Amino acid sequence: MMDFETMQALQKTLREKYRDRWGDLRPERGRTLLLWAMAECGEVADILKKDGEDAILRDAAVRAHFAEEICDVLMYLTDLLLCFDLTPQELESAYRKKFDFNMHRQQ
Repeated sequence: MMDFETMQALQKTLREKYRDRWGDLRPERGRTLLLWAMAECGEVADILKKDGEDAILRDAAVRAHFAEEICDVLMYLTDLLLCFDLTPQELESAYRKKFDFNMHRQQ
């Protein structure tokens, strides 16, 4: 299973390869990367809207396309984390705190 540390390492490699085209991962680029992630979320929503849940569960081609678009979202979000030097450890700590909060919230 892939963890955040591996995802960040892979993204750093990819970003280095295309640095001249894509630019550096600076905090100033964070806003743009978030907007790109949101656009990719729209593509995920399009699949849900056009193909539906059953197709994602049962049609291999639709499922593969859905997974690909989810990966695009994750890649942009991973770049966003890198822009602000958010470590996997910080993300895990925040996730666990948020999980605990949600487990104990009153609906």
